[in-house]
Amino acid sequence: MTFESICLGIPEILLPRADNDFAKWAVIACDQYTSEPEYWHRVNEIVGNAPSTLNLIYPEVYLQEDNPEGRIENIHRHMTRYLNDGLLEASEGLVYVERQTGDGVRKGLLACLDLEAYDFRPGSTSFIRATEGTILDRIPPRVRIRKGAPLELPHILVLIDDPEDQVIGPIAASRDRLPKLYDFELMMGSGRLTGFRASGPDIESGVFQGLRRLADPGAFAARYGLPGGTPVLLYAMGDGNHSFATAKTIWEATKERASDRDKVMDSPLRFALVELVNLRDDALVFEPIHRILFNGTPETYFLEDMKEFYGERFSFVSSTSFEEMKDSVDAREEGRHRVGIINAGGFGVIEIEKPDSNLAVGTLQNFLDVFLKSSTASLDYVHGTNSVKHLGMKPGNTAFYLPAMDKNQLFRTVILDGALPRKTFSMGEAWEKRFYMEARKLV
Repeated sequence: MTFESICLGIPEILLPRADNDFAKWAVIACDQYTSEPEYWHRVNEIVGNAPSTLNLIYPEVYLQEDNPEGRIENIHRHMTRYLNDGLLEASEGLVYVERQTGDGVRKGLLACLDLEAYDFRPGSTSFIRATEGTILDRIPPRVRIRKGAPLELPHILVLIDDPEDQVIGPIAASRDRLPKLYDFELMMGSGRLTGFRASGPDIESGVFQGLRRLADPGAFAARYGLPGGTPVLLYAMGDGNHSFATAKTIWEATKERASDRDKVMDSPLRFALVELVNLRDDALVFEPIHRILFNGTPETYFLEDMKEFYGERFSFVSSTSFEEMKDSVDAREEGRHRVGIINAGGFGVIEIEKPDSNLAVGTLQNFLDVFLKSSTASLDYVHGTNSVKHLGMKPGNTAFYLPAMDKNQLFRTVILDGALPRKTFSMGEAWEKRFYMEARKLV
């Protein structure tokens, strides 16, 4: 079933049979711990030979390995085997999800979104929009993984801005009357995951009506103080934008190849499975995404380059500890941006007065984009204070610690200014990311 006016589909969900070990089945999003292979080695040890989504995904820590095609073939082979062996059981309907995090229980709703309503290009005014810049060269490797795959497994979190909690709130209030699908502790101390079947005409009608009210053009314009006629933004990408962009890329290619335009519109490839989360959820906290430069040069070299790039607006102060540096960066001040620096030599804070960007991450990224063009260093994006500190202090590395943004400004900023600088924010720490659990057929 689909609700075309709100670009929403009711999915047929696949879950492993109840006799499987869900704690081994569910693993964290593939784009986490990309600079920490020891994490994924530990996951592999925990899973062993048990059925697991680890066999159905491509952890990005391995993207530079010698034989990526071999891993992709193995992923597709495991998908087919799990389907043929009857490991997965299907049922139609929304899934209400509760995920324990460090800040409480994050509530979500698993549904399908229509890729026809999504455009990740800069300046997009589509119903579903990217909130951060899409890195185009990250899409082809994902296309190779998804293309021809019989299943999709989402780690995508999509935000709705629902101040009155009218979409997910009523389902959460009735959770004790819903059939429970799973309830277990996630591996590696990542909290608890609980899922409920949220199907039936009353629940689906309530979701539809709530989303219709959020998408009403007049109410939308009033909510953000916008001129009448401003294109509605109903769904904003939270986590997994590149996976969603990959699904969009494959869908557009599928349409181009189709001989029957009307028939192809019924393809399961038109939709992508996501978890909807209310931006106003108290357990949803925006964390910064920090930067790590590998194989770089000594700190003084960066400082000289930064001083030349930013000019008289630039200053630097050493810190006696990581905590002192962090407190200085987090104590934001109007009219200037602060970024922490971590390397084997210690800690410090750079400050840029009268910045050209609205956010500190944009101010830093402007420099890094120029610096990397003439440097042999490589850049990675890291979630979590522990990871940025640990990696930054390794010899040869330099880490940049960034402050978090105010999540309540997200929708209005994207509406008025377009997508934020790439990798601006993370919804929680690395361990709080979505774990792969549910699947959906693509063929």
